[in-house]
Amino acid sequence: MKNQKSKLKLIKRISIIAFIILALMIGQVSNVFAADDPLSVINNLSNFIFGLIRAIGMIILGFGVVQIGMSLKSHDPSQRANGIMTLAGGVVITFAKEILNLITGG
Repeated sequence: MKNQKSKLKLIKRISIIAFIILALMIGQVSNVFAADDPLSVINNLSNFIFGLIRAIGMIILGFGVVQIGMSLKSHDPSQRANGIMTLAGGVVITFAKEILNLITGG
C-alpha cells in the first residue's frame, strides 16, 4: 500500500513538472518576421552552410598538419602520404565556396 502511494506521488509530481515545462514552452513563443526578399533568405542559408563546411575543413586541415608532423617524427612514409592527402582534402573543403565561385564564374 505504501509503495503504491509513493508511485502515485511520483507520477503526480512528474506530470506536474511536465505540464509546467509545456506551459513555459508555449508561453515563450515569439513572433518571427521573414525577410522581404526570398533570395536573401537563400543567400543567408547558403552562407551559413558554407560557414559550417569551412569549419569542418579547418578541422580536417589541422588534423592533416598534425598527421604530417607525427609522420616526420616517426619516419613513416605511409602516414606522411595520408597526412598530405588529408591536408589537401582539408584545403579543398575549406575553400569550397571560392572554388565553386571560380568554376561558375560567380
